[in-house]
Amino acid sequence: MALAMTLTSCTNDESLLDTKPITVTVAKQPDIAALVPAQIRDSGVLRIGTNPPYQPNEFKNRDGEIIGYDVDLLRALSQVLGLKPIFKESDFDKIIPSIQAGTFDLGMSSFTDTAEREKQVDFVTYFSAGVQWAQRTGDNVDPNNACGLKVGVQATTVEDTDEVPAKSAKCEAQGKPAIIKVKFDSQDEAVNAVLLGKVDAFSADSPVSAYAVKKTDGQLELIGPVYDSAPYGLPLMKGSSLGPAVQQAMQYLMDHGYYRTISEHWGVQAGMITKAEINGAAKN
Repeated sequence: MALAMTLTSCTNDESLLDTKPITVTVAKQPDIAALVPAQIRDSGVLRIGTNPPYQPNEFKNRDGEIIGYDVDLLRALSQVLGLKPIFKESDFDKIIPSIQAGTFDLGMSSFTDTAEREKQVDFVTYFSAGVQWAQRTGDNVDPNNACGLKVGVQATTVEDTDEVPAKSAKCEAQGKPAIIKVKFDSQDEAVNAVLLGKVDAFSADSPVSAYAVKKTDGQLELIGPVYDSAPYGLPLMKGSSLGPAVQQAMQYLMDHGYYRTISEHWGVQAGMITKAEINGAAKN
């Protein structure tokens, strides 16, 4: 019990980490802001659905405030649009339906931009992430030969729906035991499961795995290469003029150094891109 409580504290409390939120001041860009749909522009706010904890991208500090790389980036983007960001916590798998229903204007939860998801919403790309595994330091897990092992994933992520099932199917095709996929509601639960020995490894997006290794102070280590690099995207209503507005706002942040400042602050600059695109899945 004491161990579990200590680990849970470690994974949720930003005061134990070196990285704190950064604030950049960006001037509103009227030409870009004019692209925002009138209903959103007149409201003065941008309603953003998110699913913490998924460090370092979106997670809570000890006061319950949602912070992280994505949060700082969206605060800067909202300034370009002349809007106030309102971050609303949601289950991951409810964010896209809530965008379609008009409850959220935008999603911010480390979404991989995929062709399948693009059938439901549009995406504005802003980052390149792959999949990377982590294990307890000193263990001997091979992501390319994990047949019969227990692997933790966050439910409904690409690791849950695509990556681990594909590796498991390969095991079975070779006559080996399937990978035992263990799903968790949050990434922190998957990290804790590895630390407690409940699973042999976890699979997550590369910046998330790297941050988990950093914050557990040597208890975890990265294993294997970064697989299947793909763009992160911000989902929004399909066909909405909010798409071009967000794309141009993100490109403005990239072109004027704000994007790099925020990325380097959170230590995720390895995944920076130079061009924000609408629906970039087919282009990668």
